[in-house]
Amino acid sequence: MRFVIFCHSLVSCWNHGNAHFLRGVVRELQAQHHDVRVLEPADGWSRANLLAEPTGPDTLAAFPRTFPGLTSQLYDPATLDLDEALDGADVVLVHEWTDPSLVAAIGAKRAAGGRFRLLFHDTHHRVVSKPEEMGALDLSAYDGVLAFGEVLRERYLELGWAGRAWTWHEAADTALFHPMPGQPTDGDLVWVGNWGDDERTAELHEFLLEPVRRLGLKGLIHGVRYPDTALSALSDAGIAYRGWLPNHKAPALFARHRVTVHVPRRPYVKALPGIPTIRVFEALASGIPLICAPWHDAEGLFRPGADYLVARDGEAMEKLLRVVLNDRDIAASLVRSGLDTIRRRHTCAHRVDELLAVCQAIGAPALDGVPMRETAKEGIA
Repeated sequence: MRFVIFCHSLVSCWNHGNAHFLRGVVRELQAQHHDVRVLEPADGWSRANLLAEPTGPDTLAAFPRTFPGLTSQLYDPATLDLDEALDGADVVLVHEWTDPSLVAAIGAKRAAGGRFRLLFHDTHHRVVSKPEEMGALDLSAYDGVLAFGEVLRERYLELGWAGRAWTWHEAADTALFHPMPGQPTDGDLVWVGNWGDDERTAELHEFLLEPVRRLGLKGLIHGVRYPDTALSALSDAGIAYRGWLPNHKAPALFARHRVTVHVPRRPYVKALPGIPTIRVFEALASGIPLICAPWHDAEGLFRPGADYLVARDGEAMEKLLRVVLNDRDIAASLVRSGLDTIRRRHTCAHRVDELLAVCQAIGAPALDGVPMRETAKEGIA
């Protein structure tokens, strides 16, 4: 079967977590002998910011060696030959960062008799944080929506933006994210994440900076979009800041530290409960003990208390960090349990099986007569 994927970027993970997941999905589709064509805009903000990093051009140039078999075609929305891009497609996936005019134009091709099936892929919180933007998208000809959380799927149906929608969570690319035993220990705590748009500033102080400072831990942070005030706060907490990190280097970084944390952004805690960031999947797959700031695992993706620990406040985070760093048995138990859950339920191979089931449910041409696989949860308006 031939997939055509319109994404924001495959090659750049600068502040763009969907690239992590997409790389794993494309690799798994290819492993099952599907043809995959990926298109990304030449002027995408993630790619532009990657190239502005000191090591960005070299990282981009090394992409074919780092991710053999993964390629993307750059396009200019103003000059893109859409008929040529869609030629031979059985299933087309359009990510929600795609230009709205192109979202509509691809839908128009489907409405005009295109044989392919068309899915919209949403991996962000703009449905609740910027509904006017998302509501303006023309999804009338789309065969369905893939939403990365149940509450988001329900929202599409309630608002009438989609006739069919499936919950399709992100997952760990286990070709990259797996334990790396034998690595030397560089420090106590590592956190890979972006400061963002004041969506979790108070939470980062409470659940990350202050516990590290009070415990006197050797901490390290990688990420982007850190204002001067954040950098000053990191320095005051005794945490080293090392800037942007290509995502494929994160597993080795996890292997050289003893614990990491998850501090969700406020929109996910309050408006979109049950949706973890991809870093939760990746940390557990890497075999590093994880402690989370409060978030409600509404869909039962994990086993809180077994796969990871949950700190109700900053004081509890401090206590749990002390426990994990000083009790090897507890740390080892968290690692075993987290790995087990990832391997049983949350790899990109699992998500490809779910995607193929969705493709069959919407009548993808090349899947006629193929036995139904386990599918992501569907809702139909």
